[in-house]
Amino acid sequence: MPSPPPPLLLLALVAAATARPSCEPARDRAGGCHRPSAEDSAICVDLQLQTCGDTAYNLTAFPNPLKHRSRAAVESSSEYLLLSVLHHLLEGQCNPDLRLLGCTVLAPRCEGGRERRPCRHVCEGLREACQPAFDAIDMAWPYFLDCCHYFASEEEGCYDPLEHLRGGLEADEAPPSGLPPTFIRFAHHSYAQMVRVLKRTEARCAHVAKTYSIGRSFDGKDLLVIEFSDRPGQHQLMEPEVKLIGNIHGNEVAGREMLIYLAQYLCSEYLLGNPRIQRLLNSTRIHLLPSMNPDGYEVAAAEGAGYNGWTSGRQNAQNLDLNRNFPDLTSEYYRLAEARGVRSDHMPIPQHYWWGKVAPETKAVMKWMRTVPFVLSASLHGGDLVVSYPFDFSKHPQEEKMFSPTPDEKVFKLLARAYADVHPMMMDRSENRCGGNFLQRGSVINGADWYSFTGGMSDFNYLHTNCFEITVELGCMKFPPEEALYMLWQHNKESLLNFVEMVHRGIKGVVMDKFGKPVKNARISVKGIRHDITTAPDGDYWRLLPPGSHIVIAQAPGYSKVIKKVTIPAQLKRAGRVDFILQPLKMGPKKFLNGLRRTGPGLRNPLGGAGSQGESTEPGLEPLGARRQPSASGSKPWWWSYFTSLGPHRPRWLLKY
Repeated sequence: MPSPPPPLLLLALVAAATARPSCEPARDRAGGCHRPSAEDSAICVDLQLQTCGDTAYNLTAFPNPLKHRSRAAVESSSEYLLLSVLHHLLEGQCNPDLRLLGCTVLAPRCEGGRERRPCRHVCEGLREACQPAFDAIDMAWPYFLDCCHYFASEEEGCYDPLEHLRGGLEADEAPPSGLPPTFIRFAHHSYAQMVRVLKRTEARCAHVAKTYSIGRSFDGKDLLVIEFSDRPGQHQLMEPEVKLIGNIHGNEVAGREMLIYLAQYLCSEYLLGNPRIQRLLNSTRIHLLPSMNPDGYEVAAAEGAGYNGWTSGRQNAQNLDLNRNFPDLTSEYYRLAEARGVRSDHMPIPQHYWWGKVAPETKAVMKWMRTVPFVLSASLHGGDLVVSYPFDFSKHPQEEKMFSPTPDEKVFKLLARAYADVHPMMMDRSENRCGGNFLQRGSVINGADWYSFTGGMSDFNYLHTNCFEITVELGCMKFPPEEALYMLWQHNKESLLNFVEMVHRGIKGVVMDKFGKPVKNARISVKGIRHDITTAPDGDYWRLLPPGSHIVIAQAPGYSKVIKKVTIPAQLKRAGRVDFILQPLKMGPKKFLNGLRRTGPGLRNPLGGAGSQGESTEPGLEPLGARRQPSASGSKPWWWSYFTSLGPHRPRWLLKY
């Protein structure tokens, strides 16, 4: 994150402040919490605090539990100032949950002349989830969010202050009478409508569908995924995982709608007994993220289809282009390409990456990639009609357009062709059509040969994980009119299905030791292709490969390598099964490990406990905010400058030392 904005902005917010000491909760003889009781009666007044304007209630009372006796006293307090800047300090994490929780203390809910306390279990759950974000910037947990002191139990009649955030995630009502449950509404969907459609689809196909959130946008919207599998919610041995992502740019909305329609189509066709869809869902775990940038979409949708500018809503709420916000591993790849004995796959995230702004949406997707062993992915865009594939960054940085293939060039071209070759408009021979300038290339192009850029999601997928990702530009209109959506779906439905089915090309298998125990993080190498993939925690792997003969090698620390020759027929549409049994090395793993040299120190993983594909922490990963730790001289954390305008009333209760 760049240097925080100067605290001059805060002078307008705060003229004076009251400081509060740290609070240690008292306990009764039984060890339970002892907290101030709510007043028997209170005078309810309108809640007029701007920072708390989106709470689920509109009446509050004074004095509040912190003894602020008026709106002015609250607005001049260090506690209120903290709530107003917390989403910036934590880079969007736990937003708006923490702010709303704090509002329940600063502006308690008032009903019928009585104050109502928020639920303790909500506070405790949020603290467990958000404490790492505070630790990362070396900030103490705010005393006024003490779950024991200012919150109540369910027996005491508490309420859930975050319930309305989840309210939009409830299943929608049934379709209008007279319409079949298979009906798909080919229209633009607001965020709330999108959520309701996905939840309704989950309810209709509960045995094969499940929704879940991978995190929140900067403005607090859930990044909602719907997955399809015969056992939703869990990885199954030998079942490959695919993800499709739409709306990474908020004003490129066609992909968002295609994935909303695809979710409904998969559910309906499965229930109708479509053998192709049933076979696909029974053998594949498919994850659909229709909107990676819901905040940007709101900006674009406010202008509406046909009125949206080329860039309005493209970025997220932090004004970050999410497809330029991923770590630039491609530059490091080119640097290492000529070196021997240095791996150029599963590359660590550079330490300096965490010094810049990392959008919560970007971080959520990176954590998602490291949690699920994805094999195949597509990112759906708008603005042209073409399929591009990595690398997106030129091997000569000064060259804006330069063919820059990965070691898996043949595989990526097959994946791109699988989408383009069954797309009627991409195969249209007219040069005057949208995307006609790619006609001679078959509507497929290497990304850097089109235009070069760094920080893209597709390059990151390939160099950091096992996943192969392509980029699909769905059409020249970024925000097409509603009447164009049905035809857009007809053009892309077969391409989407055909692409997902490509995850079953190549080989798959399990790597075990001689006792049948799975070997996780074993390397699967293919002679002539300098890019290894690794086994998942259950020892299973998937290696996308073009037809032909290949020499495949499996190896892991402490085991001898096993080499097999594999021939993949051109007409084979199901992955061939190739298992490996590794024998232990008598000499130990030192010789093997010398061949896995990496650059950079080993640091804690900022994306969670497990590393890529479930391994232990990855070298070269820096905890979010590690650069902001206090120096040995005891200087204040970087965020302290936000509160300097408060003078002697600065919130020292936020300091850990």
